[in-house]
Amino acid sequence: MIFKSYTFTWWQIGIFKLALLAIGAAIGAHWHEFFGASLTTLIIIAVIAGFYIAFICLKQMNDAGR
Repeated sequence: MIFKSYTFTWWQIGIFKLALLAIGAAIGAHWHEFFGASLTTLIIIAVIAGFYIAFICLKQMNDAGR
């Protein structure tokens, strides 16, 4: 089953983020002309996704404090 809950340690998540960063840098370096035209759209998606994750984290912290 793909969509189920998993539990990771903080350092495992750090390795996962490092892998995603490396993949993103490699794709950006290789296909810079293709993604350059849609850079604004990609930045908007990244900001919205970041705010969503921050909202979920803050909500969970608030719910845990009750």
